[in-house]
Amino acid sequence: MVKICCIGAGYVGGPTMAVIALKCPAIEVAVVDISVSRIAAWNSDHLPIYEPGLDEVVKSCRGKNLIFSTDVERHVAEADIIFVSVNTPTKTRGLGAGKAADLTYWESAARMIADVSKSDKIVVEKSTVPVKTAEAIEKILTHNSNGVKYQILSNPEFLAEGTAIEDLFAPDRVLIGGRETADGQRAIKALKDVYAHWVPEERILCTNLWSAELSKLAANAFLAQRISSVNAMSALCEATGADVAQVSHAVGQDTRIGRKFLNASVGFGGSCFQKDILNLVYICECNGLPEVANYWKQVIKVNDYQKNRFVNRIVSSMFNTVSGKKIAILGFAFKKDTGDTRETPAIDVCKGLLGDKAHLRIYDPQVTEEQIQRDLSMNKFDWDHPVHLQPMSPSSVKSVTVAWDAYEAAKGAHALCILTEWDEFKNLDYKKIYDNMPKPAFVFDGRNVVDPKKLREIGFIVYSIGKPLDSWLKDMPTMA
Repeated sequence: MVKICCIGAGYVGGPTMAVIALKCPAIEVAVVDISVSRIAAWNSDHLPIYEPGLDEVVKSCRGKNLIFSTDVERHVAEADIIFVSVNTPTKTRGLGAGKAADLTYWESAARMIADVSKSDKIVVEKSTVPVKTAEAIEKILTHNSNGVKYQILSNPEFLAEGTAIEDLFAPDRVLIGGRETADGQRAIKALKDVYAHWVPEERILCTNLWSAELSKLAANAFLAQRISSVNAMSALCEATGADVAQVSHAVGQDTRIGRKFLNASVGFGGSCFQKDILNLVYICECNGLPEVANYWKQVIKVNDYQKNRFVNRIVSSMFNTVSGKKIAILGFAFKKDTGDTRETPAIDVCKGLLGDKAHLRIYDPQVTEEQIQRDLSMNKFDWDHPVHLQPMSPSSVKSVTVAWDAYEAAKGAHALCILTEWDEFKNLDYKKIYDNMPKPAFVFDGRNVVDPKKLREIGFIVYSIGKPLDSWLKDMPTMA
């Protein structure tokens, strides 16, 4: 029986291994992590991450050919194929601080693999890593090999949170990069055979190591660039009276461009986009390509601009101050159908409003109060490090409370801010909400979830990203 072990039981490792176990019943899959609480959660009825369809997949395989364990060394020693899916946070100090990836956890995983291995292994990079990481890992393993042979493969994940299980069941492509040697090609074939249990062969792409590593960064950079592009257009739409939804639709009808990732919003978030672009910028700078680095930096600058613009619009619309005013925040996760808050635009928007002394009441159907408080009290790159290295008990932000539903959050609020596109926000009884708010009552829709016309008929003053401005907003121009 082929044995697979995945080091790291996070957003990538857990779901990916669960689907491999489901689709390959003859393969034994072990997911290992040093975090006792995380492994306990994977073995419980309340999984540590929320992802539609994940519960069913885990529960159908767990205890059969899917194991979650803290016995890291035993499962690594027994495995034929080892996936490494550990954190690659952004460095906070030293060379490349604020841009380069910190490979501390990767290096310690590689050294541990070398220490415990007695048989040949295929080691698979699963977490997003900078180009040439495979070379560094290879050096660590070969210099500590004790006669064991290792082949390093790059198999980047292309999962979108909220649809990760669908993406795993029917991927656009599976990318496997390896050495162009006989042993390297055999290793590629071994991993390809695993995916071939359910992925059509034409969707399994095989490349050299560096192409696979760079393809992941490039894909995320291109996607983020599309969001920044449409968000830049949203600012111009507001200035000219155009409607960004109509512009996006017209642009998206061009088959060369396509319709996806053209929704204007308060900004992009998630664990990958900003981190991977910063990584790309750093690699470009290190390779003497400052013009290319500056091009990708601009994608992040436009994203930051969009969040600042949204906060400025709120403050200027509400008589140039939100001090002491209660603002309801609907949605805190970076997108719907996930509880993930990493780099969510909501953090920067909330911090901007708190900087002007607003009182926030936050509701999100999947994010806990502890997570919200922790996110709002963290420094910029703290979120990227393992939980045990983050602030343990968040210094509670006094001006923030967390509500159990949207109506409770909105009660008595001067304004509503919609920051995540949860479906339930489309169907709220906005008349009931309006009746329980001081007037004038404002809605700032950062995701274009609501129908501005209907809300204006109720009596709201509405700001929707990239839509023609309410006459009230035209009279109160936002400051840059």
